[in-house]
Amino acid sequence: MMEFQPHAMPNNTGWIEVIAGCMFSGKTEELIRRLRRAKIAKQNVKIFKPKIDIRYSVGDIVSHSEQSMPSILVENAKEILDYVENAQVIGIDEAQFFNSELIEICNKLANDGKRVIVAGLDMDYRGIPFEPMPQLLAVAEYITKTLAICVNCGNPADKTQRKIVSSERVLVGAADSYEARCRKCHYIPE
Repeated sequence: MMEFQPHAMPNNTGWIEVIAGCMFSGKTEELIRRLRRAKIAKQNVKIFKPKIDIRYSVGDIVSHSEQSMPSILVENAKEILDYVENAQVIGIDEAQFFNSELIEICNKLANDGKRVIVAGLDMDYRGIPFEPMPQLLAVAEYITKTLAICVNCGNPADKTQRKIVSSERVLVGAADSYEARCRKCHYIPE
């Protein structure tokens, strides 16, 4: 079966693509793949990530498999508008770390004829939808749901299991703090 892919460049219109899934499911890898293809096509690409996420690098988006691309750190979604005047393609990683203003910004950019590609966690460690991702999924023209492999049983995983004790919803971490789990193996730490 052939997977439907969006056009490489908007033709008199823009759109929003959302890549959503749990941790370790390849969201950032897919974002990087799409952005690299846009660069090969000689499109003007701008990439952003929130200042809260400096796990692997300050100046790059970085996948857990160590793929990377240079990016711009922003404190909030509105700052993105300061950098994208001539951009044709905008990549945004770790969207769950932005507030609901990101929805308005993505819609504005798409309405201005830009291709906007957003990657982020669709659920938090408790399995609750992680804003602003549900709203972005609702307004996106293209949606990709990535799955990981459950570290317990090997089934497809769509949940992020927190391995450390903390009730904070936002806790930036990697394999030291989280792992991928399937529906059967996921539990909410007490």
